[in-house]
This record gives sequence, C-alpha cells and structure tokens, in this order.
Amino acid sequence: MSAQPDHATIPPYAPAPGAPAELLAQLRADRRAERWVPAFEQEWTAALEESRRTFSLAALYEVVQVWQARVASAPAVDAFLASGKDETGFADLE
Repeated sequence: MSAQPDHATIPPYAPAPGAPAELLAQLRADRRAERWVPAFEQEWTAALEESRRTFSLAALYEVVQVWQARVASAPAVDAFLASGKDETGFADLE
C-alpha cells in the first residue's frame, strides 16, 4: 500500500513574476486603454490590500488571470460586435 494519492492534483495557478507588468503594458497599448488601465489598477490595488491583510497571493493571481483572459478574448468580442449578429447567430433587426 502506498501513501501517495491515487490521483494527480492540479497545481494552483501562479503567473510568472513579470506577468502583471507585461499585462499592464499590453493594456496601455490597447485601444481600450482609457477604460482598461484604470480598471486594472483599481482591481490590482484592491487585491494588493487583500494580500497584505491575508498574507496570500491568491487575489493578485486572480486579477492577473482574469485580465489575461479579457485581453485574450478581446479580438473575438470585437469580431462578434462587428458582425452585427446577436447571440443566436441571427442578424440584428434594428
């Protein structure tokens, strides 16, 4: 009998050390920078305060992960909006 678990555990998400700075540079270069940079900075500040209070980096990691997903999905959202179709795939009748 082994003391090892019989299933693989998934390691928690941990971004690269420079990920927040790289992400902020991406946001500043984007056409949405006027809205996105202040929103990111506000979320980052709140997560930083939570991390100081709880001694956990989880909130910071979550902010990076969410914003990476937003940046990655932005081209698909732009294409959808430019298509003039609604979520059912039909053209908007307006």
